[in-house]
Amino acid sequence: MAVHAHPDDESSKGAATTARYVHEGAEVLVVTCTGGERGDVLNPKLKDDPHILRDIVQVRREEMASAAAHLGVQHTWLGFVDSGLPEGDPLPDLPAGCFYLEPLEVSTEALVREIRRFRPHVITTYDENGGYPHPDHVMTHRVSEAAFAAAGDPEAFPHAGEPWQPLKLYYIGGFSSERIRTFHEAILAQGKESPFDEWMKRIEGRPERELTTWVPCADFFDARDHALRSHATQIDPDGFFFAVPNDVQADLWPTEEYELAVSHVETTEREDDLFAGIPATLAEADALSLRPRREPVLDRRTASTVREWK
Repeated sequence: MAVHAHPDDESSKGAATTARYVHEGAEVLVVTCTGGERGDVLNPKLKDDPHILRDIVQVRREEMASAAAHLGVQHTWLGFVDSGLPEGDPLPDLPAGCFYLEPLEVSTEALVREIRRFRPHVITTYDENGGYPHPDHVMTHRVSEAAFAAAGDPEAFPHAGEPWQPLKLYYIGGFSSERIRTFHEAILAQGKESPFDEWMKRIEGRPERELTTWVPCADFFDARDHALRSHATQIDPDGFFFAVPNDVQADLWPTEEYELAVSHVETTEREDDLFAGIPATLAEADALSLRPRREPVLDRRTASTVREWK
């Protein structure tokens, strides 16, 4: 199960990994917490398209369906409303009724229901900073962690289905400084202008997160890009996502990265598979998930360090 904040996040963060696991026979469910209703149209070619401006909600749903088809994943909407990205000094208040302002127990129960229905062994989501400090990304992290802990507890949300304990929780590594630097230098070496110049300035001196897992998935970069382009309102086809050809990416950086946050199974220090340590047979893995709640073998979660929004 991959838990994301908005439609398009599933295609820009961990998409090749999900496509690989679907190809190998795993069931993958993408849970999108909000409808992306307040997202700007970021593709300059579509900014004035009357169809998009008339019904952005329906457009985002159609884009999401197309992306899910390219990745081969199942998909569900958690049903909350996009909080938007506040800008200005001072920052404006967030809109009433948005995802970030929902009581945590309300959004947690909604995700617990999906976990108990789908019964995943592995969940991926964002780190405590949301990957980047968007209110919905930070809330997605909080909800995912709370639901991961509650799903296996028979006393938590007893009307939300039979208890089910996922075995591993990962934070999506996404755009590590090392990866961006590798692509930036490769573009410069070709004598071209790099779209990562500003990015390099932002990450200078920023400490790297402690990644644990590198999933080889270069064979599925094309599927990832098809899914990305499905989100035409959000993804510029001439933007940085497509600056490095996929065959070059496969040589330079053939993996997607993750940070193992919580594990109920023993695993290795450096993984190449999100299912590392989970029994190979479904029956054994299910038996682990149905055991009474216990303390995790590994728990690397840290408190959120981002600011709070009103």
